[in-house]
Amino acid sequence: MIQKVSIENAVGMVLAHDLTKIIPKEYKGAPFKKGYIIKEEDIEPLKKMGKYHINIIQIDEKRLHEEEAAYAIGMAAAGEGISLTKPSEGKVSLKANAKGLLKINKKLLEAVNEIDDIILSTRHTHTIVEANQIVAGTKVIPLVIEKDKITRVKKILEKEEPMVSIKPLMPLKVGIVVTGTEVYTGKIEDKFGQVLVDKAKDMGGIPFDVLFAPDEEDKITQCIHRHLEQGADLVMVSGGMAVDADDVTPNAIEKVSTEVISYGSPVLPGAMFMMAYRKDIPILGIPACGMFSKITVLDLILPRVFAKDKINKKDIISLAHGGLCLNCERCTYPVCPLGK
Repeated sequence: MIQKVSIENAVGMVLAHDLTKIIPKEYKGAPFKKGYIIKEEDIEPLKKMGKYHINIIQIDEKRLHEEEAAYAIGMAAAGEGISLTKPSEGKVSLKANAKGLLKINKKLLEAVNEIDDIILSTRHTHTIVEANQIVAGTKVIPLVIEKDKITRVKKILEKEEPMVSIKPLMPLKVGIVVTGTEVYTGKIEDKFGQVLVDKAKDMGGIPFDVLFAPDEEDKITQCIHRHLEQGADLVMVSGGMAVDADDVTPNAIEKVSTEVISYGSPVLPGAMFMMAYRKDIPILGIPACGMFSKITVLDLILPRVFAKDKINKKDIISLAHGGLCLNCERCTYPVCPLGK
């Protein structure tokens, strides 16, 4: 309810509309915005603007000011690695405390946005974010909102894991095996190993020396085992992932693994990708596209692997929607539709 009050009696009350200040040829603007809570120190500046009475919105015990409500929503949504900005104009932003993998519970996000007068928006889940980057924002639409709606938000967000959180990228020790008899025998120069070394380092990984193996199942398994014995937290095996007679890498990976999640992915480039585990250690089979294409399925999976996510079959299948790379002349990944 809007009410007219004297400026002396307005302290602690909510301004119903913007108050404009004009200094001829110097300034025209609204130093006091709609929704602002009047403070004691505002009385004299307001009088200098000719404002001895103002319109305010009364907030009863069943309602909250927009900024208090937005902050409460942000606190309820924030999980590990997240901090909040100060409320401003009914909006609160959620920021990453450090570099890591952004995790969004999309089911909870949609449930919150089903409540009228409340919005909560985020960046895409599984995005790598840097320290201090904004990853989500929440805003209350009216100047005041019923407390009951905020209580409903809190109950929704208490049900499951935090709606917004950051998982740190771990400094995994990475074993890399480059397969191919033509490379092993020196007939052609290897160009795959360095690509994988660079990708591992970009994630903060610690690559071991690259091992080379001919297109022989036993030789490939021996190389994988050597990396595992060295203490590798992740093994990437490149090449030999197709259905050609000489391509035996999938068989070698399967032989070493205790669980094969998927051979094949609904991502282009990256259809012949293989995801497997030996106990809790990921073993990735990287098809030849990983050498020639700047971005492949590997770039969608690797951040989650370094965040120690356990990848399952459903995770691989879910990549189908948004899994088509457009091969743009100028690649802007991750600011593009791939993997979204």
